[in-house]
Amino acid sequence: MALAQMSFFSRSLRQSTHLNVLLPDAGSGPFPVWYLLHGLSDDYSMWLRRTSLERYLAALPLIVVMPDGGRGWYTNAQTPPGRAYEDHLVKDIMTFVDRLLPTIPRREGRVIGGLSMGGYGAVKLAFKHPELFCAAASHSGVLMTPLHKPESRSKELQLLHPEFESIFGSHWRGGPDDPVALARACPIHLRPALYIDCGTNDFLLEQNREFHAALDGLRIGHDYHEFPGDHQWDYWDTHVQDSLAFLRRALRL
Repeated sequence: MALAQMSFFSRSLRQSTHLNVLLPDAGSGPFPVWYLLHGLSDDYSMWLRRTSLERYLAALPLIVVMPDGGRGWYTNAQTPPGRAYEDHLVKDIMTFVDRLLPTIPRREGRVIGGLSMGGYGAVKLAFKHPELFCAAASHSGVLMTPLHKPESRSKELQLLHPEFESIFGSHWRGGPDDPVALARACPIHLRPALYIDCGTNDFLLEQNREFHAALDGLRIGHDYHEFPGDHQWDYWDTHVQDSLAFLRRALRL
């Protein structure tokens, strides 16, 4: 595949930003697009640096866009102003990509996925903007956020609490960035195909099980898996192949 690194000005963030794009070597398109989101401590380069993603995509007629989401949780932060990472993706980046590349600029031609923070972002955005994405995939996602159950926060999540509150506010449950509330509100005919996995030694396993149970309670179909592994790149490198297979079926590739 061809690799392009792009820089452009994000109106939502009011700053220059970057993204990596993998492009098919053959064919004239238009091609479907997979928006692939990074985790909290990473950037737009990490999926390519830490996995064999390009090899897994060989010969597929698929564009993969890996944007930089900072530490913004793919959410328009409540404080401080200017950290509009949801608008950055769904307004600025998607408009930029569809204008510049031979994409299928419709719901049936777009999927979204990610790990950890990016897993949350993928699920949230797919349910919040179901007119934009036909499927989503989450690996080790922070799907319930540390705000919802203070007594059960792990040490890792306790450290994140002040940062979370600045982005989501103190009344997160049921709000515009709560994946459960968004899943409940999503029109039945627009519900995205959904893939979720988490490692059995991952500190986020309880959250993933809780979200899985919430979806079952709402009778929302989804593929849920637990595999041996922890919150680390060897796990994601292995199981991004599973989410890719799932997303290919959603895109009919």
